[in-house]
Amino acid sequence: MIPKFEVSIIIQKPVNEVFDAVYNPKKLSAYFTTAGASAPLKEGTTVQWEFADFPGPFPVPVKQVIQDKLIVIEWEAEAGGYNTKTEFVFEALNDKEAKVKIYETGWKEDEAGISSSYKNCMGWSQMACAMKAYLEYGINLRQGAYKPLYS
Repeated sequence: MIPKFEVSIIIQKPVNEVFDAVYNPKKLSAYFTTAGASAPLKEGTTVQWEFADFPGPFPVPVKQVIQDKLIVIEWEAEAGGYNTKTEFVFEALNDKEAKVKIYETGWKEDEAGISSSYKNCMGWSQMACAMKAYLEYGINLRQGAYKPLYS
């Protein structure tokens, strides 16, 4: 079985604001890439993501962007040597709420790949919750949450 997962969340903000929270490096860095994101997620570019609590930076090739609908990125699997694909799918539920689904695929079907997929599933789940907290309440859930784990 090829490792693949989906996480999703409903955020009480319009879809354009939710999309921008992933696309816009200033907003993304406020709750997820806490040491910075080098540029907007423009299709055909490669941006750098950095995390204050995890060694990096991480190059992130941006494969596809459809405004307020879809962002597709790749980044290197934890085991190294190959990329996985992550899709952010945005859906307006009404003018004040949006659903975000995050899919990741592409791990090798071995112990390291499966383990890496579990870690990333946890990470994207936490990213979705942090995005909700940031957009709805203006707080950064990631601040201080992981540093002791990776020291």
